[in-house]
Formats: sequence, structure tokens, C-alpha cells
Amino acid sequence: MGAVALAVVDGMLHFELSLAYEVFAAAPAGVTVPWYDVTVCGPAAVQVGRFRLEPDLGLDRLEHAGTVIVSSVADVDQDPPADLVDAVRAAHEAGARVVSLCTGAFVLAAAGLLDGRRATTHWAHTEALAARYPRVEVDPDVLYVDNGSVLTSAGKAAALDLCLHLVRLDHGSSIANAVARRLVVPPHRAGGQAQFVTTPVPAQDDHRLAALFPWIMERLDQPLTVEDLARQARMSSRHLSRHFRAATGTTPLQWLLTQRIRHAQELLEKTDDSVDTVAAATGMGTATTLRRHFNRTVGVPPDTYRRTFRSQTR
Repeated sequence: MGAVALAVVDGMLHFELSLAYEVFAAAPAGVTVPWYDVTVCGPAAVQVGRFRLEPDLGLDRLEHAGTVIVSSVADVDQDPPADLVDAVRAAHEAGARVVSLCTGAFVLAAAGLLDGRRATTHWAHTEALAARYPRVEVDPDVLYVDNGSVLTSAGKAAALDLCLHLVRLDHGSSIANAVARRLVVPPHRAGGQAQFVTTPVPAQDDHRLAALFPWIMERLDQPLTVEDLARQARMSSRHLSRHFRAATGTTPLQWLLTQRIRHAQELLEKTDDSVDTVAAATGMGTATTLRRHFNRTVGVPPDTYRRTFRSQTR
């Protein structure tokens, strides 16, 4: 895994590419283990965001790397370049660990590397990824997914989380923590942690459920059922579920649980309310129930989440 190749082509964005280079190109002070040998591979001089970049080697060199990192692409509506797709596929077939950051997942999907696998990307593009590549099991609510030889991350900061995860796999926690300290970031966020975004709702005012969503949000502290929602929407539970999935991509109860968790996050960040009080305010009933759902959804217990985010804002 010592040889890391950063794949670059025109139209990629610089942020994720830069942070990957920052993590893998230089060992932190005091680390004496053999570090990564990083090369930038591309077809020729490329435009990366506002910057012009000269690759070290061609894309054909990807298959000689132990780890190949595909950074984010700016336009997910365009098919990724065929030479990049072919090179990434060849690298994986040669045994490389292939990693996408943010919308780089579209490149991996085009190469067929995500077929039958769970994957993620930036939350704003998960629906597009799922629609274009139906054989991919897209998970919109995690920071990153590790399938062993194929790994994908959500956007921006989650890309850094995945890079630190790779260092942890290769060199252990203490060295990964040293890298995090150098970058002045938290040392570890679990991949299953949520992306901390609001589940989308229909934008159209005339959508059949348009009035239902604000009604639900005003009653998160109440023990709502599917029947309650169906009654408010004036349709059967079966019809509600069908319209709900079409609008949000999930079931009414899962959407409701997500909103309860989001509200709990806000309360944990902004108030000193006890976990019991937060549980009551979010319709979870008890602190035990809140902890169970929160830990499973966010990846950390409520108390840990509060300590992390309150320390960042004080």
C-alpha cells in the first residue's frame, strides 16, 4: 500500500485532491515508519478547479500503485473520461486499493467497481448516483464506506476522514492520530457517522405532501404513527408510503426517525438539556431509546456528540 497514486483529469476539484496529497505526501514529525510514495497521474497538464497541474506520470501508471485515489469531479452529469475509467478499472484488476473522494464515486461506478457494493458520495449527488448506476447500493447517510479493496467517501471533510482511516489501516491509530494533530482535525470519525444534512423534502408547493412535512416538524415531540400521518394527509397509509418514498426515497417512519435524530443533534449542540429532556423533545420517549437510535444512526453516543460539537463552538 506504500505507493499512492492520485488520479487527475480536467474538471476535477482541488479541495479533496489537495487534502489527499497533504495526508499521504509527508509523514508527520517523529514518525519513522516507511511513508507513502505519492505520485500524481494524469493524461497531461490538467485544470483542477482554478489551478493548472502538471502530473508526474500518465494514467497508465495507476495499475502499478498500491492505492489509487480518485478525487471529486465537478460535473457529475458528464460521463467521466474513458481513459480515466479504463485506468482505474485496470488498477483494481491489478490489485490496487481504489478510493474515491466525494463525487469521484461516479468514476468508480462507471468502471463497474461499485456494482453490488455499498457506496456513498456527497449527499447532494446520492440520488443521481443511484439513478445512473442502479447496481450500486448507495448509502446517503454515512461519511465513508470501506469495502476492503474499494472505498468511497462523502464530500469535503468526509474525504479527510477516509484518508485518515486509510492511514489508520496501514499504520495504526497512533500514527493516524499524529497526522490528525498535524492537520489540527479530530483524530477519528467513524465511517457510519451521518453526514449531518437534512433529509430533502419536495420543493414544489403543490406536491401532495407539501403541507405534511411542516406539520410533522412541528410535532416531533409527539409519538406519531404512519396512520397519524396518513390521516393528516387525507390518504390511506399505503398511498402515503408510496408518495413518501417517491418524494424522499425512504419510508415515512425512517424519514421521521431521521428528523428526530437531526433535531436531537441541534439540541445537543445548542442547549445544555439533559439527554432525557432531549429524548422527550424529539419524541424518543426515553434516554435509552434515544441513545440506541442515535448511536446506530450517527455512529457515536449523544454525550460524545455533544462533547465534540460543543468543544468546537466554545
